[in-house]
Amino acid sequence: MIPTDFIRAIPKTDLHLHLDGSLRIPTLIELAKRQRVKLPSYTGDGLQRLVFKDKYANLPEYLKGFAYTCAVMQDAESLERIAFELAEDNLAEGVRYIEVRYAPQLHINDRLNMEQVVGAVCRGLERAQKRHNQSEAVRSRADIPFHFGVIVCALRFIAPQMSPYYRRLFEVMAYASPKQVCTAASMELARAAVDLAHNKGLPVVGFDLAGAEAGYPADDHSAAYQYAHSNFIRKTVHAGEAYGPESIFQAITKCYANRIGHGTWLFADKMVQNPNIPDPVAYTRYLAEYVASQRITIEVCLTSNAQTLPRMRNLSRHPLRQMLDHELSVSICTDNRLVSNTSVTNELRIAIDKLKMTPRELRNVVIASFKGSFFSGTYREKRQFVRQVIDRYEALARELLDGSPNDRAK
Repeated sequence: MIPTDFIRAIPKTDLHLHLDGSLRIPTLIELAKRQRVKLPSYTGDGLQRLVFKDKYANLPEYLKGFAYTCAVMQDAESLERIAFELAEDNLAEGVRYIEVRYAPQLHINDRLNMEQVVGAVCRGLERAQKRHNQSEAVRSRADIPFHFGVIVCALRFIAPQMSPYYRRLFEVMAYASPKQVCTAASMELARAAVDLAHNKGLPVVGFDLAGAEAGYPADDHSAAYQYAHSNFIRKTVHAGEAYGPESIFQAITKCYANRIGHGTWLFADKMVQNPNIPDPVAYTRYLAEYVASQRITIEVCLTSNAQTLPRMRNLSRHPLRQMLDHELSVSICTDNRLVSNTSVTNELRIAIDKLKMTPRELRNVVIASFKGSFFSGTYREKRQFVRQVIDRYEALARELLDGSPNDRAK
């Protein structure tokens, strides 16, 4: 038995963490009142009953809450505060590295441009980082430092009503198809990511593609990913969440993905739809082996999958078990701390209880997550940080598990 106190104490990551899905409820209520944003309730209990539930009927109900959170994230002060509080919440449960992702184009308006949106989020995260890293615990080496990065998200589907930025883009590109406008938006975001990372010094560590998979293939955004790839920006893609192995294949071959967001249906050969694939079983086997051998990290979000995918309601059937058995590089993430009402500690607890993750597997997952991060410093600095993580983990294992996890059975 792995005690929850140990899970909470060990250094952890969250590599798949949406800013607009991870607000504190009191902050959402306060900002909504101040900004005159209408909510279905102005109490925590009311919002948890009506919007942010433990269980959702379907994906549209799950996504409903984002309309309210995004509405209060339209100024720099709010963005900075929300980012700061998110880092603080992670620090409180032992998380020492996060990559916060969001779609900046949802927050650009008459008062904020791209650099101001990203800069506000980075300021909030940096403020929390400085507070922790200057603490006596870190200075005395009783704790390890906290680091962060930002991932900017392009969207597979956009519409004018989604943000002032998108509305203006549709107006400017009046003679283009919706698909062409969408790909133009992702290309512009890729250019911004490169400029902010390389010329403005902001810790933009990755480029992502989010949104509905079915009918909106990643291939539509291959030019944006090619640009990011050619300029040394790391890449992740939401893939294999609502669509099958072919979506993951496309993310790797068309978007140069270093990591895969969710990857739930990696092994689902029965979901292969391309008639030109003669042997779906062999196809998925080769794909999984490629993902494993190339150490393409899978960002697994258990609670989120259970809430949005009917076939995942029983998490004991989640393919995380197959991923661990195949020794894939896996990182266990929250997706949305508010919308899924979860934490990294809770997600690891579920993996242990529902999917029989062993002490050795827990250690492997934690270390693989740090190694799979898009760390903003140099490779040497990343290696030093990972070494600190391993030393801290093993010290806590000796203290709280009465021995090293390496000595325990697989």
